[in-house]
Amino acid sequence: MTRIGLLDSGLGLLGAADALFHLAPHADLILAMDPDFTPYGSLSPEALEARALNSAAVLAAWEPDAIVIACNTASVQALETVRARYEPDIPVIGTVPAVKMAAGTGQDFAIWATPATTGSAYQQNLIDTFAAEVAVSPVACPGLAEAINEADIAMIDSAIDAALDQMDPGMETIVLGCTHYGLVAERIMAARAGAITLFDSPIPVAKQTLRRIGIDAHGVGPGQPDTGEVIATYASGRLVRLPRSLNAYPAGKRLLARESSAAPLTEI
Repeated sequence: MTRIGLLDSGLGLLGAADALFHLAPHADLILAMDPDFTPYGSLSPEALEARALNSAAVLAAWEPDAIVIACNTASVQALETVRARYEPDIPVIGTVPAVKMAAGTGQDFAIWATPATTGSAYQQNLIDTFAAEVAVSPVACPGLAEAINEADIAMIDSAIDAALDQMDPGMETIVLGCTHYGLVAERIMAARAGAITLFDSPIPVAKQTLRRIGIDAHGVGPGQPDTGEVIATYASGRLVRLPRSLNAYPAGKRLLARESSAAPLTEI
């Protein structure tokens, strides 16, 4: 039985969980969210490391085949610390914005991210390494991840408009540098007239996770087992049911449908 743990401050782990269920529909998932300490971008590096280690410990108790840090900000600040604690016994996979893929198009692009990730040396190193030949516009999106956690559509649209206002009108490519943002990809594309191309990380992260544990990414199809469940969800260490706010997003509805009937009754 394949078992994978994912951690994030909030709903940002939803995209990676959905991608894992698509590519490995037999896998069971354990989710560790941290609503008491969201947003992670507001924490000091030391505090964020402590929170990531706390969630990783909750996941490690289930003896998973891998742990996914499904959060860009936590990956920037805490990936190496969590790896030092658990590898090689448990592979730990971080989340990297799809800068390399976007740069491969040869088009200028923007990177939308939390203020903490936008100002990080980590993101600038990605740009310098993979996108030196094109123009890259870092766009900080304060409040967008928080609005997505709350499923507050008015706040989501306001944050999207504010981010678009920071971009050159002719720029049509966006790298989503926060795992939350993919949940509102359709709203981002609809907010500006004309074509917008988005690059996101869940499928690459899911594929890398499965590679690390030696699992073929077959995907959902005829004859493929589709038995995987969300067997446990945690909120800052408390065992809970998945939040009903997931109903606001198509991937969230799919995740709710996979919640184990043995999950506890308490909601976040």
